[in-house]
Amino acid sequence: MIADRLDILREVARALREGRPVVALESTLISHGLPYPQNLDVALASEAAVREAGAAPATVAIRDGRVLVGLDRASLEALATAPEGSVRKAARPSLAAALDAGDWAATTVSATMIAAHAAGIAVFATGGIGGVHRGALGRADGSASFDISSDLEELARTPMAVVCAGPKAILDVPATLEYLETRGVPVVAVGQDELPGFYARSLGVRAPSSVDDVAAAARLASVHLGLGLGNSILLCVPVPESDALAPEVARAAIERAITDADAARVAGPELTPWLLARIAELTDGASVRANTALIVNNALVAGQVASQLRAS
Repeated sequence: MIADRLDILREVARALREGRPVVALESTLISHGLPYPQNLDVALASEAAVREAGAAPATVAIRDGRVLVGLDRASLEALATAPEGSVRKAARPSLAAALDAGDWAATTVSATMIAAHAAGIAVFATGGIGGVHRGALGRADGSASFDISSDLEELARTPMAVVCAGPKAILDVPATLEYLETRGVPVVAVGQDELPGFYARSLGVRAPSSVDDVAAAARLASVHLGLGLGNSILLCVPVPESDALAPEVARAAIERAITDADAARVAGPELTPWLLARIAELTDGASVRANTALIVNNALVAGQVASQLRAS
């Protein structure tokens, strides 16, 4: 059982025992998303944002065959400074292999949700979820990659309130929304009618549903989780306006990066990090600033949601 593999940080265990709010945070942004020291800075800022909202942060990772639910400062630094290539990525399909291999593994959306749910945590904050990649359902040449993130299946099978900035904008966002609808996952924009555009506040895709503010999002999440449907609710929060890319800038960089990836024949697990790095080049680092801002903002909103869930 996954519960037998959990090592819960004392601060997190105390909060759970006392019925106080807790927010789970993933660790791939530390190991694979940003270079040192930005990765550590963002991890610490995210944890601080959760605490600011009155909740306890629980960054999830794997080490030496154990699932760590909550990392102390030394563990965060060890993960942030681990040699490049030494940290595995753990998702649902690779979770057993990561535990069996020992040493460090960072948890993606799906693995973080599995661990958090096993620990009794109801709220999870991430940057942007994975989804249906462009070309997954068919390309102009008649081929199809069928590249669909395991994030979507996890959202359909694990009950949590997940706070994000929407699907990553490099994806086929309409197809991702259709997939989530088919699997019964509510997708809710917070504070606007359009779905957040990850780097931009919107890229012109209307959200399936919306609420006015965080308080309304927490109420809706409470009702959804209380129904016992067995799946998540996805709360989509736009990147702070001061750090957002203009929609036309984001769209142009994304389309150019995808074209370049096709020309370079980049595919599979390497595609997403390649695209994100290329978009950073094309925007002179503005996409990285937007990404880090939305990660910390999502952590703050998740802390607010968790606090209001506990109070309801």
